[in-house]
Amino acid sequence: MRNKKLWKWKLSDNFHIKNLKREQLVMLLLAGILLLVLAVPVKGEKQERQDTYQNEDVSGPAMTESEYVNYLENHLEELFSQIEGAGDVAVMVTLAASAEKVVEKDVQKESETVTESDSQGGQRTTTRSSSAQAALYEGQDKNTGNPYVSKEITPKVEGVVVIASGGDDALVVKNITEAVQALFGIDTHKIRIMKKN
Repeated sequence: MRNKKLWKWKLSDNFHIKNLKREQLVMLLLAGILLLVLAVPVKGEKQERQDTYQNEDVSGPAMTESEYVNYLENHLEELFSQIEGAGDVAVMVTLAASAEKVVEKDVQKESETVTESDSQGGQRTTTRSSSAQAALYEGQDKNTGNPYVSKEITPKVEGVVVIASGGDDALVVKNITEAVQALFGIDTHKIRIMKKN
């Protein structure tokens, strides 16, 4: 027990700023400054992130089905043309169905429970429930306003045809097929890769 007190006493006597060497003091000071720099948030970075979000138009009109297909085809052509040996690439995409819009609905539920007792001690419980749904509209009047769309589900890709200059190379065909499967999760029999003239 006495050794513990003696050890604590020696540690407190030995550890003093005056006893530190110059290099140790500089390292301690730099470590403290580093901790301060890491703890203080950067205002410029936060403002830049907010500006980026404000510049994006989230409420803009959604793409039509043909615009969506063109968007996919152009991006896939750009992507697949960068695969080694693929060369010049043309892509065609087919969709399983059109886009689905999910309309927000106001749901009203009502439940009523009635318990009846007769003179002989028997009981009967009857429960009646009903629900009604009505679509919500952006304007005040449902005749003039548009229904409030809570989300829009993009159509699923059904099949992809890729015509590439390197379409006769087995490695190129394998790489493009695996890329399409990774992007859209479709089966290999719905992906065709052919050689371009």
